[in-house]
Amino acid sequence: MKQFLQIALGILSAIGGFVDIGDLVFNTQAGATFGFQLLWVVVIGVVGIIVYSEMCGRVAAISKRPVFDLVRERVGFSAGLGTLVASEVVNLLTCAAEVGGVAIVLKLLSGLPYRALILLGVVGVVVISWVLPFEWLERLFGYLGLCLLVFAVAAVKLHPQWGQVAHGFVPGMPAHNHAVYLYFVVGLLGAALTPYEVYFYSSGAVEDGWGPKDLRINKITAVIGYGLGAFLSFSLMIVAAVLFLPRGIDPQFLGTPALGAADALGKIGLLLALVGILFAVGGAAIETSFSGAYNVAQFFGWQWGKRRKPSGAPRFALSWIVIFVLALGIVMTGYDPVKITEYSVIFSVVALPLTFLPILLVANDPTYMGRHTNSRLSNVLGIVYFVLILAIAVSAIPLMVITNGGQG
Repeated sequence: MKQFLQIALGILSAIGGFVDIGDLVFNTQAGATFGFQLLWVVVIGVVGIIVYSEMCGRVAAISKRPVFDLVRERVGFSAGLGTLVASEVVNLLTCAAEVGGVAIVLKLLSGLPYRALILLGVVGVVVISWVLPFEWLERLFGYLGLCLLVFAVAAVKLHPQWGQVAHGFVPGMPAHNHAVYLYFVVGLLGAALTPYEVYFYSSGAVEDGWGPKDLRINKITAVIGYGLGAFLSFSLMIVAAVLFLPRGIDPQFLGTPALGAADALGKIGLLLALVGILFAVGGAAIETSFSGAYNVAQFFGWQWGKRRKPSGAPRFALSWIVIFVLALGIVMTGYDPVKITEYSVIFSVVALPLTFLPILLVANDPTYMGRHTNSRLSNVLGIVYFVLILAIAVSAIPLMVITNGGQG
């Protein structure tokens, strides 16, 4: 039972990280634009996040220190500060997008004014984050986010051509719109490999007191948690491909994916979809705010941790609250959360090398890892993915400009 509950960390990371507002937007738009042709990209993304999350969890379990705590020590102050600044900018933009997403879903559920719900949503997640212990945050947002499985049911009930779905797992290039296609490739990979996921996962492993005996549960958690996230991403893309593509619907609004569940399952499908989206983006808002606070506290050597009372780690508590307040200010300007999402994902892609190189270095350093350094397979996959990360980091912003954010 204890191990079963520990997997909640991976599920929260999957639901609130792998399937956050970025994945809801990019997977749905990709399906509505290119059908099943981009399913293979989700596979590439999930394998990458599993590889690096497993490294992070192993580093935390063996060294008893989270990854960002080791970044400054391993790469030095200047490089560590650059990584910190880049990660905090991405965390803030992502948190703002998630907060806006919470308000949008609450508006769809209640019909109340959007701006009032932004404030209500931020106050709600702050109070929940303050009151609930870490393990209950994991379970509440992770397990209620499983309502997103309604999209898997909808994908089956919409009766796609399964042969065409299977063909979508084979990489290829469409006959036209090459630049837009590549933009979605970059966006889907960026949404899958967002930096806050690995920082939250690593810090959460320390919060949960993982040690060498938990290396097996670390692998299981990473594979099951992010594998589930990939399964949900497949479902979103399939639903969009079957329902939106033939009708020429451009899913520019966060509530649009829920229409797929409603079409297949009626009102109960719509309600489950909206509840799942609410807890997915709410969980991601908490993850990003905590990830930002973890990074700052660990970099400057402050006391940190959700398991500590705020009086025991006051600067850490203040940090995640400040991130929520700044995110609130961004969204209250009235800027579209979906656009903020697109910018946050693309900018996170640019910051990925600064995130994943230190992880790869630390996981191979026997000073920290002893005999638990990377295996040959982990190193091969880690290096291959780092090369891929460099390629998409270089191409992300040019593709966004050339395609006008995927609009062509």
